[in-house]
Amino acid sequence: MDSSTSSLVSRLGAGSGVDMVKLASDLAEARYATQIARLEGRNETLEARISAATQLRSQFSQLASALGERIRTGDLSPRPAIGNASVATVSVAPGGNPRGSYSLEVTQLARGQMLALAGPANAADPVGEGTLTLRFPADPARDPVAVTITASDTLAQVAGKITAANAGVTAYVANGSNGPELVLKGGEGAANAFEIDASGTIGNLGWTQAGDTGQLRQSAQDAAFLLDTVAMTSPTNRVTGLPEAIRLDLRATNIGAPTTISFADRSDQVTAVMGDLVAALNDIAGQIRELGDPRSGDLGADPGLRALRSAFAGLSGVEVMPNAPPGAPRTLGDLGLSLNRDGTFRLDGARLQRTLSENADGAAAMFTTGLYGIFATVDRMARTASAAGDPGSLAGSAARYSAQLSRNEDALEKIADQQEKLRERMTREFVAADRRVASSNSTLSFLRAQVELWTARSQ
Repeated sequence: MDSSTSSLVSRLGAGSGVDMVKLASDLAEARYATQIARLEGRNETLEARISAATQLRSQFSQLASALGERIRTGDLSPRPAIGNASVATVSVAPGGNPRGSYSLEVTQLARGQMLALAGPANAADPVGEGTLTLRFPADPARDPVAVTITASDTLAQVAGKITAANAGVTAYVANGSNGPELVLKGGEGAANAFEIDASGTIGNLGWTQAGDTGQLRQSAQDAAFLLDTVAMTSPTNRVTGLPEAIRLDLRATNIGAPTTISFADRSDQVTAVMGDLVAALNDIAGQIRELGDPRSGDLGADPGLRALRSAFAGLSGVEVMPNAPPGAPRTLGDLGLSLNRDGTFRLDGARLQRTLSENADGAAAMFTTGLYGIFATVDRMARTASAAGDPGSLAGSAARYSAQLSRNEDALEKIADQQEKLRERMTREFVAADRRVASSNSTLSFLRAQVELWTARSQ
């Protein structure tokens, strides 16, 4: 449009001497300059607010994530020690925080049933045909599993079919001094004991407890042990569901010689992590103070920042362990977290040491990844700040500012369209006016020439 219009003006001779294309463009730009400047200025403010809210929310989320990781894998993780390492290995499930010591006496290991059934004298010969049905008498709710044996199946093929049936029984062929034998092994625990019904011409591969004549090489049984003298059982040697989320991997028996499981005092580690937590909280508190400044802060009147500031102000008094027994520490204030007047935090070392000396186990119990504790409290605050659907959260503020920014961008696009239409219209009108001026100038020049000619003739 610009090049064609310029060409048109050039052909008309630009009778007025004015660049009509530039004039139209300048006027159209001036017409909307104030609106555009206002919207662009508003967009800069919105972008700064979005960035500030997003960064502050992200910083808090990173704190929660780092705290959780440190509790799970760092110095605060309960580190068990066992007097006789050959008896068992000890670990703690996430969320657990065992304290003190426990006695462990393993009286029986869990094991699976094992059978050895005689096969043909030649392992390559077919075993016959029929159906082997695996039954589990100790577990009535468990369905029998049928395995079809064809006339051409060898002992090795029978073993493969039993394993492939996924009934919890595996099989293989052992070529020992008594010839080929079909060895079958069930899973750990008494409930996995099995019997085999055989039909057709493979009766020698059937087995029942009552009819055993030496094929049973190992009976299925549960693990049995005493934890603090309390008798317990487990279907496997991997024992879970114990108090304080303790987990055991049983390895050997120690009948009559209990060993001790103990968990070390973590007071020094608690002190260290509280110092780190206070420093991290102060980093965020500093951002809150800077961004929330009513005159210079990008989030001076933001509801999400106000909510976070309020949460910080009450953090030391939040009851993070509502399930703690009487007399045990319940709040971050009990661990020495104290609020300064300017909204920052300090660590009251004397308060922390008093708590550790009076109830070190209770203090350590607050550092868990379970439903309660310091991590759950900080994580809950971070999730609240990140809830985009909550207009009173930082994420909600960022979403609101983003929506406003989008509307402003739409308005700028609309203004740009209106500006272009105005420029085109004014260009057409100015070109037409310039053409009329050019025509008038041509007529005036002709008349002047005629007057001069007439004047010359009359002299």
